Amino acid sequence: MATKNISEAHSTQNAELSDFRRNLVLILCCISVFLAGLDTSILNIALPSIQHDFHASISEAQWTLDAYTLVIASILMLSSSTADRVGRRRIFQIGVSLFTLGSLLCSLAPDITWLIVFRMMQAVGGSMLNPVAMSIISNTFIEPSERARAIGAWGGVAGISLSLGPILGGFLVNSIGWRSIFWINVPIGIVVVLLTARFVPESKAPHPRRFDPIGQVLVIALLGLLIYGIIEVPSYGWTSFQILACLLGAAICLVGLIGYERVRQEPLIDIRFFRSAPFSGASVIALCAFMAQGGFMILNTLYLQDILHFSPLQAGITFLPMAVFLAISSPLSGRVVGRYGSRRSLLIGGVAIAIAGLLAAILYNSLPFIGLLVCYALVGAGIGWANASISNTALAGMPRAQAGAAAGIASTMRQLGAALGVAIIGSVIASRVTHLTASSGFADAYRISWSIIAACGFAVLFLGLITTGAWAKRTATQNAQRMQLEMEHM
Repeated sequence: MATKNISEAHSTQNAELSDFRRNLVLILCCISVFLAGLDTSILNIALPSIQHDFHASISEAQWTLDAYTLVIASILMLSSSTADRVGRRRIFQIGVSLFTLGSLLCSLAPDITWLIVFRMMQAVGGSMLNPVAMSIISNTFIEPSERARAIGAWGGVAGISLSLGPILGGFLVNSIGWRSIFWINVPIGIVVVLLTARFVPESKAPHPRRFDPIGQVLVIALLGLLIYGIIEVPSYGWTSFQILACLLGAAICLVGLIGYERVRQEPLIDIRFFRSAPFSGASVIALCAFMAQGGFMILNTLYLQDILHFSPLQAGITFLPMAVFLAISSPLSGRVVGRYGSRRSLLIGGVAIAIAGLLAAILYNSLPFIGLLVCYALVGAGIGWANASISNTALAGMPRAQAGAAAGIASTMRQLGAALGVAIIGSVIASRVTHLTASSGFADAYRISWSIIAACGFAVLFLGLITTGAWAKRTATQNAQRMQLEMEHM
């Protein structure tokens, strides 16, 4: 009897240890997405300080943001497939290590060029965090209900990190200096690497996708030429040889990418996904929603600090309505999507972003400060409501075997949207303002930029309406059946 009790005690202890280990794995994955999300939003508040410290132009300051998001957008799917092939824990550790080292080097950057280079190193590591962490969570939590709770916690932390970035960044820049925003990543990153080696189990995909070098090069060239061309328009002009060559090169890369990926057996980007109206709509919605967010952040960071002369801390606190409504709307949207589908959340998100853009653009000269805060709250609510629906819409009717690749494309479109938002609105500001103290030039740029944000909101609204109806669902079902038949005959 005593032996039986001892055996049961050991069994319970082992189960508790297993639960402890799984929860620690979840915590480590949440920390990684927290760092990656925080680093995306925290730098915006520090941008004017970096610009003034290095005597940089607006275009150069833009690259400290876009170098990061552009690299992640370019290699996110490569990092995910590499983790499936060589081991998720190994790639996750490499990602955290590169991100941590890049953070340290960013804090030591002697000029704006080196800061951009080190931000790119950060981004290489960052591309290995979110998608790989999601794979680790899915592999660790087997039961569907447990997995759903774990992914929900992971997504909640991602939202908190984006919301907390401006406030924490404002405090650090105001009290210590802009270099301190990179210091906080270093000790946390070292701890995550050590604990990952000890507690995170290694896993690989049973049938990982093969490496697609030509597709990868075309994606990098396409995004790089497109973003560079947009950012450098104020320096060269739309009709210059440099800009036209970049845009023509991007168009050629896009055509080449579509043609090549259509005939490749295991493509980096499966063009067949876009035959589904919900998937195509979700991809463009992700692009537009995060274009609005990226553009909103750079526009209002410069406006608050260089036009209204707010301190970094005051600017960070001013972003609080955006952060609060983003944090509130994200879980609400998740529940609405789970019960009613994506349409309601997308419509609410699109309307909120569009109203904010119209109010700020039309009432720029007469909008009271409380009205500006309302616009910030509407943008936060709109992003929160739309974001939770993007993945659900993209995966609607998608074959289960293709869900990971489809989600990867949706994540890539989010990153590309943020990069485009910074590039387009930053270019609008730089083309109209030689010195940011020239408030008349900034007023013109401010109205145009908010109009672009409003247009993004209307795009989310329109696409959310037409890609979640009966016709769209039929295209998703037909595409899934067609893909299934194609896979069976391969």
